[in-house]
Amino acid sequence: MMLEGKVAIVTGSGRGLGLAYAQELARQGAAVVVNDVDEQVAADAVAAIEAAGGRAVAVVAPVGPTETAELLVQTAVDTYGRLDILVTNAGVLRDTVLWKMSDDDFDLVVNVHLRGTFTCVRAAARYMRENQVAGRIICIGSPTGQRGNFGQTNYAAAKAGIAGMVRTWALELKRAGITANTVIPVAATAMTATVPYFAAAVEADAKGEAMPPFFRHDLGFGTSADVAGLIAYLASDAAAGISGQAIGVGGDRLQVWSHPEPVVTEYREGGWTAEALAEQGPAILAENLQSVGERFPPLPEELQRPQA
Repeated sequence: MMLEGKVAIVTGSGRGLGLAYAQELARQGAAVVVNDVDEQVAADAVAAIEAAGGRAVAVVAPVGPTETAELLVQTAVDTYGRLDILVTNAGVLRDTVLWKMSDDDFDLVVNVHLRGTFTCVRAAARYMRENQVAGRIICIGSPTGQRGNFGQTNYAAAKAGIAGMVRTWALELKRAGITANTVIPVAATAMTATVPYFAAAVEADAKGEAMPPFFRHDLGFGTSADVAGLIAYLASDAAAGISGQAIGVGGDRLQVWSHPEPVVTEYREGGWTAEALAEQGPAILAENLQSVGERFPPLPEELQRPQA
């Protein structure tokens, strides 16, 4: 087991992707601090891990406040004697278009995803640095944070911010031997279950059947378990040389996302006036516009489902 003797925290791990991460970390030998806001859900997650032969303890608290972050770290240390791994997965959704999004919709999502990631990583990094632990920080991003998505201003801002923080933390924590990476999962979740495009894949998953190859291969869309292996690998000593990266995984696909880089560079002596841009801009800018949002190929006819 590649994580024997390690101790991990996984936020938002009572169900879904977070539970899959916690279960895989435990399967690989790590003791796990499970976190959820629902006491019964957290208890069920701990019971499932223990039933499979793993070790787990629950912390029932909302992610975001510094107090929760410190409680998570303290629980790991008090219960298992150390902390080696942090996976920041906790999140909420409040989707709506820009002109209908309230302050509360925006603040809640940013507080849980972005601030919650910051407070938890800060608490874990302090412990790791003070105790000379070459730890692993794994933050969960999203394709929405990489490319945008209609109706998700708050979520896109938070997930893009997480990727930016991780690149910074990789620099700041390098000397301490602590790695920081972003994982971009693509998997069947409560959110994708409501999207007609994924209906055939969700149906198969619900029946315990393999998803059609179109989803697993062409879209890189799979189950929570398909993502969990990458989490365990990045948490291991074998991944000591990987830091500051955004790595996508889903179904049969693994991807390394590029950092933002300029796609064209032009120079003009004296600088770029409005008049110069009006004259030369179309050839430089318009011809190099980048796409936004995700583009899905047409569903094969046999995978199409009638929409309600």
